[in-house]
Amino acid sequence: MTKATRRSRPRLPWAVLVIPAAAGVPLGILWWILAPGGLNLITRDPAFGSGTNPEVWLPRDLTLAGLLVLAGCLLAVVLADKKRADPQADLVAGLAGALCGAALAWQAGLLAAQVWAPAVDASANASIAFSLRAWPVLLLWPAATAVSVFVLELLDLMSRKPAADHESRRTLWQGQ
Repeated sequence: MTKATRRSRPRLPWAVLVIPAAAGVPLGILWWILAPGGLNLITRDPAFGSGTNPEVWLPRDLTLAGLLVLAGCLLAVVLADKKRADPQADLVAGLAGALCGAALAWQAGLLAAQVWAPAVDASANASIAFSLRAWPVLLLWPAATAVSVFVLELLDLMSRKPAADHESRRTLWQGQ
């Protein structure tokens, strides 16, 4: 009696897509809490507490940049796990989730500023209100993820013993 085998369809890595995207919301709120011009928990300098000071604009963007790079490195550690069934699909889904998460972090930070911050007159310049001036910052999460996965895979490849690699090549050639 033969057992009927069912072809398994490749599963979509939904968790690797949805979790980074959803992580963007608390990351955006954290951006508003830490950044100058927001709640300003990093410096606590009253001069950096208002968006009317142009010296606040760059550190505000850099705060989001640092958070996104950190999130990218953490996602890369998860994606570089060797126990994944389809690492390429997981990487692509993780990069898409990182891009969605970065956009959600940006919007969640802006929403947090609108909800919890006092009203600001931004008629002189739009950057007086809590905002993001450097749009390429949103690409840092997927970029940091891709570079970190590359570095982790390269380190794993370099840490393998050459004898084991040579032995596997020999058995590959002899087996055919």
